[in-house]
Amino acid sequence: MDTTDRALVALLRRNARIGHAEAARQLGLSRTTVQARVESLERRGIVTGYTIRLAEEITRRMVRAHITIVVAPKASAAVVSALGKMPEVRSLHSVAGAFDLLAEVEAEDVPLLDAAIDRIGALDGVERTQSSIILSTKFER
Repeated sequence: MDTTDRALVALLRRNARIGHAEAARQLGLSRTTVQARVESLERRGIVTGYTIRLAEEITRRMVRAHITIVVAPKASAAVVSALGKMPEVRSLHSVAGAFDLLAEVEAEDVPLLDAAIDRIGALDGVERTQSSIILSTKFER
């Protein structure tokens, strides 16, 4: 990726629905150049999809937590697959250190978050979890 690709990706991160013409205007490029670069980023697997962000008023009502997870040896693939099927799990990361995985979990209220955490802990192959409820987000990119 060159400087222009990085600037285009930054625009798409802020607003994945930005039109090619508007992105071109903001980057000082032609619309066809932006379109070709977006297609190239997708074709090369750099941009693999687009998503939505909920309004702040909705996300403020959600309860989120980081769950660190210790997985039994050779159970990682099954645990990752099971976590991928849980809609409350917003992201999952493999990490180095005392834990194997870090999941960001989101629910509409504390009882639903608690139930999701219990389901994670009950998965075959999960040896131990530790939860940290997110109180506020200072910034997010």
